[in-house]
Amino acid sequence: MKKLIFAIMILVLMAAPAALLAQDVTSMPDWSGYDELIKEIKSETDFSKRAGLMHKAEDMLMETYSVIPLFYYNDAYLQSSKVNGIYTAIDGSKFFFYAQKDGDSTLRINIGPEPDYLDPAVGTSMERGLLISNSFSGLYEYNTEGEMAPVLAEGCEISEDGLTYTFTLKDGLKWSDGSDLTADDFVYSWKRAADPKTGCEYSYMLDVIAGYDEAQEGNPDALQVFAPDAKTIVVHLNAPCAYFLNLAAFTTYKPVKQSVVEAEENWEKVPGAWAQEAGFVSSGPFILESWKHDESMVYVKNPYWYDADNVTIERIEYMLSSDEPAVYAAYRSGDLDFADTVPADEIKTLIESGDPEFHVIDQLATYFVMINMKAPLFEGKTVEQANAIRQAISKLIDRQYIVDTVTQTGEAPATSFVPAGMADGNGGIFKDASAWNYPVEDGYYDPEPDVEGAIELLKSAGFKFDENGRLSDETPIKLEYLTNPNPTNTEIAECVQMDLAEVGIEMSIRTIEQNILLGEKRSGNYEISSASWWADFNDPINMLEMWTTNSGNNYTQFGR
Repeated sequence: MKKLIFAIMILVLMAAPAALLAQDVTSMPDWSGYDELIKEIKSETDFSKRAGLMHKAEDMLMETYSVIPLFYYNDAYLQSSKVNGIYTAIDGSKFFFYAQKDGDSTLRINIGPEPDYLDPAVGTSMERGLLISNSFSGLYEYNTEGEMAPVLAEGCEISEDGLTYTFTLKDGLKWSDGSDLTADDFVYSWKRAADPKTGCEYSYMLDVIAGYDEAQEGNPDALQVFAPDAKTIVVHLNAPCAYFLNLAAFTTYKPVKQSVVEAEENWEKVPGAWAQEAGFVSSGPFILESWKHDESMVYVKNPYWYDADNVTIERIEYMLSSDEPAVYAAYRSGDLDFADTVPADEIKTLIESGDPEFHVIDQLATYFVMINMKAPLFEGKTVEQANAIRQAISKLIDRQYIVDTVTQTGEAPATSFVPAGMADGNGGIFKDASAWNYPVEDGYYDPEPDVEGAIELLKSAGFKFDENGRLSDETPIKLEYLTNPNPTNTEIAECVQMDLAEVGIEMSIRTIEQNILLGEKRSGNYEISSASWWADFNDPINMLEMWTTNSGNNYTQFGR
């Protein structure tokens, strides 16, 4: 990644203590209104009204300043001129199964570090999602044109009222062990994901299905999905859902084989353990043959996949690493055919040279800073004071500097959480000012830093400043920023560190591996952290429902 442009960052190597977080809830806003609003959005059948309600939800989210958007992602990657047929979905997933390579049937790639899990119902990391997309198939999937297309399904019939979906499976579907894959496998898998015992962070993706609330109370059989025969899946929804086929393509909806899952010792206590070593049964075009943890993975073609005849790649060798310079060196030496990360200090040269192997594509994704609502910083503060502290942090960050000096691939500074190009679910664009009277040019705040405004906010929260505009020793602010070792993330952390230092805020940076980072955020054991979200489908609800109180992705601790 780019050479360091600031002083050596502070690295705190010891893990944060379990008792890090304050338990004082006087600074927490009431989040029940947001929860109810998301429920209303999901039951609203007037799509125009629904879009307006989603704007209201984003207003509520942004007013907390616990989610601080920095920029909208572009996806930069390197792909050998010998390879074609790889394509990308809006959620950042890369599909390798229809790739073709001149003179070779082995594809060598890097998509990032060790995944947290490979169970479709467990885990959240981007690397996990990419690997699952190439080793598990669902009913539908994004095709090369970015549209929903049937995969394991032959098709789908939707009732006139939009409440019942009937999927018909293709003939002769098999698991990777050659056994029959049937409608019952989907029923089992969806109910398993809805069962709170599974610990599925994305279980809320199933809440459009009738019976989900009862399933969450410990009765997964209440989920209204049925298999009247081996080839038919019938699903009853709570309300019409314009994006249900998109959900059917999501990882949480992909099937797992019950006998394999439950053959693992302690499968109920450790739900994802069955897929933590190579050799597990899957439903997609590739099978995980070998896995050297934190080093490499080898996938081989699944001869039982329904469309195996059109898969020309016989073997995919994954380099597991977040070391961007090492990945780049491996790519340039010919040891990799595809690298899903590019060092920032190489980007300018790649752009200026017009290197045909360097690609930049738009994504519906937002990079943001996430502040824990229960961090010790807010102990003893009122709701208004805690909000002022978070807003001050947002005002201090120079987003334009980050995209100009760190990312450098044309990203736009973000002034809202929902990406600018996202659809509104009603035939338009969510941030279209003409349709919604939304100040699209300004967003929710000025992207330029406002040091004076930040100081005034901090003063309103009880902090004192000296004559030089720096925090008094009487009221210091010390924060720990959590991120993974990816050079882009650490450089962004350094930018935030420098910006906060303008007023005397001391922010240390602790880097930990991605798997551990996700665990810390999941448990709420952090103060401030890097974060990103790729839309799973093109509708704002995907960016908004993750922040409900009971969502597995509510790492900010809203309502808790």
